Amino acid sequence: MADKKEDAVKQAIKDAQEAAAKEDEKETVEEVAEEVTEATEEAQETSEKEEDEKGSKIFGKDKKKKEKDKSKEKIEELEDKVKRQLAEFENFRNRTEKEKAQMFDMGAKNVLEKILPVVDNFERGLMTVPSDGEKAFADGMQMIYKQMMTELESLGVKPIEAVGTEFNPDFHNAVMQVESEEYESGFVAQELMKGYMYRDTVLRHSMVAVVQ
Repeated sequence: MADKKEDAVKQAIKDAQEAAAKEDEKETVEEVAEEVTEATEEAQETSEKEEDEKGSKIFGKDKKKKEKDKSKEKIEELEDKVKRQLAEFENFRNRTEKEKAQMFDMGAKNVLEKILPVVDNFERGLMTVPSDGEKAFADGMQMIYKQMMTELESLGVKPIEAVGTEFNPDFHNAVMQVESEEYESGFVAQELMKGYMYRDTVLRHSMVAVVQ
C-alpha cells in the first residue's frame, strides 16, 4: 500500500517537472507544489478507500460468522427443547399407563371379592351332596365348579395354601388354636375359610386354626 502511494507521488512530481519544463513561462514553483499536494491527497484518498473496502469485507465475513453461530445456537436450543418435551411426554404416558393398570386391578379386586362368597357357597353345596344321590347331577355340579375355578385362575386368582403349612400372618388369619398329633406347633391344622391371591396381592386371607 505504501509503494502505491510513493509511486503516485513520484509520478505527480515527474508530471509536474515535465509540465514546468514545457511551460516554464506559464507556471510558477508554487503551482507545481500545489499540483504535488493535490496528487498526494488523491493518492491518500485512494488508499483510504481501499482500506475501507477491505475492512468492509472483513466485517461482512465476521457478521456472517456471527449470524451462523447464532443460528446454530438457536437450533441447538430448539433441539434441546424438543428432547425435553419428548421425555416429559414419555413420563406422562408411563404414569398414565400405570394409573390405568392400578384402576383396572382395583376394579377387578372389587368384583372378585363379591364373587368369592358365591364360590364358598358352591363348595358348601358340593360337600352336602349325598353319596347315594343322583350321580349325573353331582357330576354336573363338579364340572361347573371346575370351570368356574379355571376361569378365576385365568384372571390371576388362585387359592392360598393353608393346611399343613407354617402359619404366615401375611396370608393367614388365625381365628382359633387347636391341638394336633399330625402337625407341629405353629402350623395350620384346619382351614375354616379358603383364602385367595389376586396376582401378587392378597384378595382374601385364609381363616385358619393353628396348632398351639
